[in-house]
Amino acid sequence: MYSEKTPESNIKKLDYSNLALVIRAFLSTLDVNGESRLPQRAYLAIRHVIRHLQLPPGQTVLEREMTEILGMSRTPVRESLVRLETEGWVRLIPRRGFIVAPLVADDLQQIYEVVEALDGVAGKLATGRATHKELNQLEDLIKQQEKALELNDLLAWTELDEQFHNYIVDLAQNPRLRGIVDSQSDQLYRARLYTIEFRPSPTRSVIEHKAILAVMRAGDPEAVRTMLQSHRYRARNEILETLHSMHPLQE
Repeated sequence: MYSEKTPESNIKKLDYSNLALVIRAFLSTLDVNGESRLPQRAYLAIRHVIRHLQLPPGQTVLEREMTEILGMSRTPVRESLVRLETEGWVRLIPRRGFIVAPLVADDLQQIYEVVEALDGVAGKLATGRATHKELNQLEDLIKQQEKALELNDLLAWTELDEQFHNYIVDLAQNPRLRGIVDSQSDQLYRARLYTIEFRPSPTRSVIEHKAILAVMRAGDPEAVRTMLQSHRYRARNEILETLHSMHPLQE
């Protein structure tokens, strides 16, 4: 559990004008996709800016400001916030707004324990179902990761790392597995993005990605399962150690 003096007290004043630009750009993508339900639009927009740290952990946001940015009445925004609170993204403040949920090491460890197992299952299934062309697409993602590291573009690397793992889940061709992973992976993405600049360069992750792909090509599903679980386990420990160093009062 976080001390009340950490991270909320260290959050910078929120730039609502920049936040508005980000949210409106995201809402335009929902327009293209035909999503018109206001509570869903509000939910997706707020979750998007939390996931990408435009609303960082511990940030307090006034509800009236959010309704203005979203261009909605209070009712759909409140519905979206209640849903986000249920999912652990925010904490509601009576008659005011909300606080973005801090990244708590114990919570992340529990999520990683689930995702480690699911990633292993996904890799095992994908090994028997992925085509040669699809495996080449995984290889292309690894090459893009290497390029991002050469440019020291850690944000791009984090996005590509997410794509690599998500694509393996897609290749498993199991919609139920996909749904369970989706319910957990966004919190892990937020943690990876939050800590990426304070962790060692992720060159080891790229090496492990190459090894995982090589074993997938060799057609050894059990070895792929073991390697993916080990890969997630190592990354989990690295992130939790970094998070503890960033917030030493976290328990």
